[in-house]
Amino acid sequence: MERNAFLKLLGTGALAACAGCALESCSSKDGDPIPAPVNVDFTLDLTISPNTVLQTPGGSVSKGGLIVVRVSASEFTALSQACTHAGTTVNYQPTAQNFLCPNHGSKFATSGAVLNGPAASPLHKYNTELTGNNLRVFS
Repeated sequence: MERNAFLKLLGTGALAACAGCALESCSSKDGDPIPAPVNVDFTLDLTISPNTVLQTPGGSVSKGGLIVVRVSASEFTALSQACTHAGTTVNYQPTAQNFLCPNHGSKFATSGAVLNGPAASPLHKYNTELTGNNLRVFS
């Protein structure tokens, strides 16, 4: 086999192998949604940094694989932070009041429901309870 033919064959094989890896990285294993954390129970003191952002609607804090958001003066939401499509960390968009996955564009409501895909499963939602300046997040 000539050198040029060998290099061409080698390059084509490497390209095919890399394409397979790239496609695999865009989906969760076996198409299953990313599992949500279990047995969550923690309290955030809203008077200490970095939690003080939760004193204002639109503020968000990440902790233990969750994103906690003050949606309005009286409403908080706590959701699993990993997009159910490929596991990328979602970001809260306060002006739109939704969560966006920067990787493939999935959007989620503050309830965790899928607004548009490619994600097909909702983000897992956790309970919240405000007592004074303490916000409890729990399963």
